[in-house]
Amino acid sequence: MAEDAVWPGHLFLDLDRTGPVPLYYQVSQRLERAIRDGEIPAGARLENEIAIAAQLGLSRPTIRRAIQELVDKGLLVRRRGIGTQVVQGQVTREVELTSLYEDLQSSHHEPGTTVIRHEIRPADDAVADALGIPVGTDILFLRRQRLTDGVSVAILENSLPVEFADITAEQLEEHGLYQLLRARGVTIRVAKQRIGARRTQGDEAEILDVDKGSPVLTMDRVAFDASGRAVELGRHCYRPDMYSFETTLVAK
Repeated sequence: MAEDAVWPGHLFLDLDRTGPVPLYYQVSQRLERAIRDGEIPAGARLENEIAIAAQLGLSRPTIRRAIQELVDKGLLVRRRGIGTQVVQGQVTREVELTSLYEDLQSSHHEPGTTVIRHEIRPADDAVADALGIPVGTDILFLRRQRLTDGVSVAILENSLPVEFADITAEQLEEHGLYQLLRARGVTIRVAKQRIGARRTQGDEAEILDVDKGSPVLTMDRVAFDASGRAVELGRHCYRPDMYSFETTLVAK
């Protein structure tokens, strides 16, 4: 990740200041092209709006609107205490039986993981019902922060039967959960999944680096192996400016 602020001022030397195309749009389009062409790499931090406005001889509202255009497209992200950073675009995930880690890899993003909690705990009513086990049975509980290109994109909470307690935090920092399950001979065949939305709760805003009460996408999933046994309950939340779900609908 780049530490020094960057601004490719040479791209804006010939802005048309008298024509019909708004200046914010010209700045936004040239900046987008530089990001997509790799001239400004993922992780690079941009100069602040005041500095950019001074360099280009434009107003701060003009620069703010240009940058907001790219924030809305998922190409830039604002991070508290850091500033505006370049990302590789919003992660679009097809609604399939894959893990987020694998989806990030396949879409040429660099996945990262911070394990927040890794513990054995008794199953409460909801977990026990989902996994088909008695209430109070020991389970492995995981809570992880998933990053893409160094930017926080999701919080993943998973509950698994205690037989998977040998999955270590170190392994989870290097591999996706489904990869580790497959390595143990588990083949996930079907899942029940619900996608929704809500506002951040507890420490989610801090972990996701968004304002408190911001909206998040949610996904709850119960996955079953080839024998029909529930092997994982996932409760995940995602930054909507960094993440979206995609599915194909076919008429019957």
